[in-house]
Amino acid sequence: MLNPMHKTPTSTGLGEVTGDRMEEASPEPSVSFWSQISTFKTRVWEACKRKSTSHWVLLFLSSAAMLVAFPASSILSRLYYSNGGTSEWIVSWVAVAGWPLTALMLFPTYFFSKTLPTPLNLKLILSYIVLGFLSAADNLMYAYAYAYLPASTAALIASTSLVFSALFGYLLVKNKLNASIINAIVFITAAMTIIALDSSSDTYGNITTSQYIMGYIWDILGSALHGLIFALSELVFVKLLGRRSFHVVLEQQLMVSLFAFVFTTIGVIVSGDFQGMKSEAKSFKGGSTSYILVLIWSAITFQLGVLGATAVLFLASTVLAGVLNAIRVPLTSIAAVILLHDSMSSFKILSLVVTFWGFGSYIYGSSSVSKESS
Repeated sequence: MLNPMHKTPTSTGLGEVTGDRMEEASPEPSVSFWSQISTFKTRVWEACKRKSTSHWVLLFLSSAAMLVAFPASSILSRLYYSNGGTSEWIVSWVAVAGWPLTALMLFPTYFFSKTLPTPLNLKLILSYIVLGFLSAADNLMYAYAYAYLPASTAALIASTSLVFSALFGYLLVKNKLNASIINAIVFITAAMTIIALDSSSDTYGNITTSQYIMGYIWDILGSALHGLIFALSELVFVKLLGRRSFHVVLEQQLMVSLFAFVFTTIGVIVSGDFQGMKSEAKSFKGGSTSYILVLIWSAITFQLGVLGATAVLFLASTVLAGVLNAIRVPLTSIAAVILLHDSMSSFKILSLVVTFWGFGSYIYGSSSVSKESS
């Protein structure tokens, strides 16, 4: 890659010698700022022309899905509890109830790409079952977190999944760690410590201090499990699938979501929460219609966010996915402040800034690793 700060070689000439002094030509002026901007724009345009218009349209829609659907899903989860919902199992069940949307997106890809479904074997099926079980447990942990924490706080703490993804990726998949990624881990960990210091002014009136602490712990555990799932999913691609075509990515997402749905449905039935949905809907603020709409849109937005993230990873890179994840954290916090009237204390603002810095460091480190690999 050409360096945008590239300068033309300076020309040096000898003049007439007068006495013992020799006149040297002055160096040419450096490239101007606007010339660098023009060069950058040219390179971006050339990069855009390498891909078809449909590629960029799909990437834009996928990015928009991440930035809109994930924050909306977080807000709806908290809205469920605020309006009278009490079941963590229902929230975790709704998170995977939208799995048919992935199937609707997968089946046309077989037709357009003229490919067949990936053959299943025992190892692949077992890996999907394990990932599905872990995803069900992960969703349940996050459901408990949103029951006790403000949506803005829960979203900030959930950003620690990036730390665990890097650590588990290093341990299981042998992904590289550099100084920037380690720096990101330190900064994001520091941000979570700042959030913990703000517990006294960051709780809802009906939430006790012990419940807030439990919500904090569940959020951290859910983030750790999410990081493990991400690393294991990558390991499945490396060891069992060996290819990264779009339909294979969707197949894995569909199978994992389906098994997570099965496990969560069993939990909802055994806990008795499924049978209690009717009475919960009657006491829900806004009535049964509002209750049903919150659950339906929670299922749709979460699945759209997952599909958007999957598409971004395939169409672009983990770096862009990291950028979008960094953006959606403040988006969720701002939306929670506006729509749910969450408090935005100085501690939380500081934590948000430190988290954003950590994301930036991680993105830079991941980009450097990608360049070294290529």
